[in-house]
Amino acid sequence: MTKFRPCIDLHAGQVKQIVGGTLDSATSALQTNFVSSQPPAHFARLYRDHDLTGAHVIMLGPGNRDAALESLAAWPGKLQVGGGITDANAAEWIAAGADKVIITSFLFPGGTFSQARLDAVLAALDSDTSKLVIDLSCRRRGDAKWFVAMDKWQAITDMEVNEESIKKLEPYCSEFLIHAADNEGLQRGIDEQLVQKLARWCSIPVTYAGGGRTLADLDLVKQMSSGRIDLTIGSALDCFGGSGVTLAECVEWNKRQH
Repeated sequence: MTKFRPCIDLHAGQVKQIVGGTLDSATSALQTNFVSSQPPAHFARLYRDHDLTGAHVIMLGPGNRDAALESLAAWPGKLQVGGGITDANAAEWIAAGADKVIITSFLFPGGTFSQARLDAVLAALDSDTSKLVIDLSCRRRGDAKWFVAMDKWQAITDMEVNEESIKKLEPYCSEFLIHAADNEGLQRGIDEQLVQKLARWCSIPVTYAGGGRTLADLDLVKQMSSGRIDLTIGSALDCFGGSGVTLAECVEWNKRQH
């Protein structure tokens, strides 16, 4: 059944909400919706207190390791962590308290998908697919095509997000995390077409993020996906400075579903 899933997005060691399409810290074009005065652990404890499971902690660029570790320490074994995950450090993050690791860019050296790298990550996790989330965050190309975007969603890879690629990857992971990067942080509504297609293509849990702004979007994702896809809401939440919906309302929405 569809549920609201929270997030902790880390940039330069702080919890932020960023317009995803501008996520390039090397330029002055970065657009930030919110910078928290609270430490990362505050949000982990907030989610813990409300039993909001399945939250993803994403390290957006360098300088976020300590912040991510702080989040995991506040709610051990319950948060997923992503951003810079490789075969060399995946097991370390699980040992540090991550429930699952989330991987994207490492799978696409030079923008080309590498099965060998996916196999190496799984080997590092003792072939435990329940510990791996594959991030297929993507950008739209044309009217109805989406391609996986890596390196803070700035580089487009050779992998189209479609039924073929979904079925190819499903045996290797327990979930997909899919940001619609063109909608991320804009609070202008979800990519309905992508949500509908993901609901048809995917047979394992999927969390969609990008554009969610109200409880009505939770209802919409539930309806369009027949309850098969979860929704992350970020910038619109009151705890991230938004005015579209409160965290308390999302908590109550989840309770009504179950």
